[in-house]
Amino acid sequence: MKFLLLIYIDPQLRQALPADEYDVLMRGCIQHADALQAKGTLLMSQRLQPADSAQTLRSRQGQSKVTDGPFAETREILAGFNLIEAADADEAMRIARQFPWAAYGSIEVRAVADMAVERARVGA
Repeated sequence: MKFLLLIYIDPQLRQALPADEYDVLMRGCIQHADALQAKGTLLMSQRLQPADSAQTLRSRQGQSKVTDGPFAETREILAGFNLIEAADADEAMRIARQFPWAAYGSIEVRAVADMAVERARVGA
Protein backbone atom coordinates (compact mmCIF):
# COMPACT_ATOMS: atom_id res chain seq x y z
CA MET A 1 0.00 0.00 0.00
CA LYS A 2 1.07 3.57 -0.60
CA PHE A 3 0.85 6.21 2.11
CA LEU A 4 1.47 9.94 2.01
CA LEU A 5 3.20 11.42 5.04
CA LEU A 6 2.21 15.10 5.06
CA ILE A 7 4.68 17.16 7.08
CA TYR A 8 3.14 20.19 8.81
CA ILE A 9 5.37 22.68 10.60
CA ASP A 10 4.55 25.35 13.16
CA PRO A 11 6.58 28.28 11.78
CA GLN A 12 7.14 29.73 15.26
CA LEU A 13 8.64 26.48 16.55
CA ARG A 14 10.76 26.17 13.40
CA GLN A 15 12.04 29.75 13.66
CA ALA A 16 12.97 29.23 17.31
CA LEU A 17 15.24 26.35 16.30
CA PRO A 18 18.87 27.50 15.99
CA ALA A 19 20.22 27.21 12.44
CA ASP A 20 22.86 24.63 13.35
CA GLU A 21 20.27 22.42 15.07
CA TYR A 22 17.98 22.72 12.04
CA ASP A 23 20.86 21.67 9.79
CA VAL A 24 21.56 18.61 11.97
CA LEU A 25 17.85 17.63 11.85
CA MET A 26 17.65 18.13 8.07
CA ARG A 27 20.88 16.22 7.46
CA GLY A 28 19.59 13.31 9.56
CA CYS A 29 16.23 13.46 7.84
CA ILE A 30 17.81 13.38 4.38
CA GLN A 31 20.11 10.51 5.33
CA HIS A 32 17.16 8.58 6.75
CA ALA A 33 15.13 9.27 3.60
CA ASP A 34 18.03 8.07 1.44
CA ALA A 35 18.17 4.81 3.43
CA LEU A 36 14.40 4.32 3.05
CA GLN A 37 14.65 5.03 -0.67
CA ALA A 38 17.47 2.50 -1.05
CA LYS A 39 15.20 -0.13 0.56
CA GLY A 40 12.33 0.78 -1.81
CA THR A 41 10.15 2.10 1.03
CA LEU A 42 10.38 5.79 0.16
CA LEU A 43 9.04 6.47 -3.33
CA MET A 44 9.25 10.27 -3.35
CA SER A 45 10.13 13.02 -0.90
CA GLN A 46 9.96 16.79 -1.37
CA ARG A 47 10.25 19.92 0.71
CA LEU A 48 7.78 22.64 -0.28
CA GLN A 49 8.54 26.31 -0.78
CA PRO A 50 7.24 28.60 2.03
CA ALA A 51 3.48 28.92 2.32
CA ASP A 52 3.59 32.64 1.52
CA SER A 53 4.68 31.68 -2.02
CA ALA A 54 1.55 29.54 -2.52
CA GLN A 55 -1.64 30.42 -4.32
CA THR A 56 -5.02 28.81 -3.72
CA LEU A 57 -7.61 28.27 -6.46
CA ARG A 58 -11.29 27.98 -5.63
CA SER A 59 -14.02 27.54 -8.24
CA ARG A 60 -17.67 28.04 -7.30
CA GLN A 61 -20.68 28.36 -9.60
CA GLY A 62 -18.48 28.74 -12.67
CA GLN A 63 -16.34 31.47 -11.09
CA SER A 64 -12.67 30.93 -10.28
CA LYS A 65 -10.83 32.90 -7.63
CA VAL A 66 -7.10 32.78 -6.90
CA THR A 67 -5.85 34.01 -3.52
CA ASP A 68 -2.31 34.31 -2.24
CA GLY A 69 -1.15 31.87 0.40
CA PRO A 70 -2.61 28.61 1.62
CA PHE A 71 -5.53 30.45 3.28
CA ALA A 72 -5.63 27.95 6.13
CA GLU A 73 -7.07 28.55 9.58
CA THR A 74 -4.23 26.81 11.38
CA ARG A 75 -0.87 27.59 12.92
CA GLU A 76 0.77 24.71 11.10
CA ILE A 77 1.60 24.89 7.42
CA LEU A 78 2.25 22.10 4.93
CA ALA A 79 6.03 22.01 4.56
CA GLY A 80 6.66 18.80 2.63
CA PHE A 81 5.68 15.21 2.02
CA ASN A 82 6.97 11.67 1.75
CA LEU A 83 5.29 9.08 -0.45
CA ILE A 84 6.04 5.66 1.01
CA GLU A 85 5.23 2.01 0.46
CA ALA A 86 4.14 0.18 3.62
CA ALA A 87 2.35 -3.07 4.44
CA ASP A 88 -0.37 -1.29 6.43
CA ALA A 89 -1.23 1.86 8.40
CA ASP A 90 0.70 0.65 11.46
CA GLU A 91 3.91 0.29 9.48
CA ALA A 92 3.32 3.68 7.83
CA MET A 93 2.96 5.28 11.27
CA ARG A 94 6.13 3.53 12.46
CA ILE A 95 7.98 5.03 9.50
CA ALA A 96 6.47 8.48 10.18
CA ARG A 97 7.71 8.32 13.79
CA GLN A 98 11.28 8.04 12.51
CA PHE A 99 11.15 11.59 11.14
CA PRO A 100 11.77 14.40 13.67
CA TRP A 101 9.29 16.94 12.34
CA ALA A 102 6.36 15.95 14.57
CA ALA A 103 8.21 17.81 17.33
CA TYR A 104 7.83 21.02 15.29
CA GLY A 105 4.32 20.47 13.96
CA SER A 106 2.66 17.21 12.93
CA ILE A 107 2.85 14.39 10.42
CA GLU A 108 -0.42 13.29 8.84
CA VAL A 109 -0.37 9.70 7.60
CA ARG A 110 -2.93 9.06 4.87
CA ALA A 111 -3.43 6.05 2.61
CA VAL A 112 -3.29 6.80 -1.10
CA ALA A 113 -6.35 5.64 -3.02
CA ASP A 114 -5.77 3.47 -6.09
CA MET A 115 -6.65 5.70 -9.06
CA ALA A 116 -6.83 2.67 -11.38
CA VAL A 117 -9.79 1.44 -9.34
CA GLU A 118 -11.45 4.88 -9.51
CA ARG A 119 -10.69 5.15 -13.23
CA ALA A 120 -12.40 1.80 -13.85
CA ARG A 121 -15.34 2.73 -11.61
CA VAL A 122 -16.12 5.92 -13.55
CA GLY A 123 -15.24 4.49 -16.96
CA ALA A 124 -12.39 6.84 -17.71
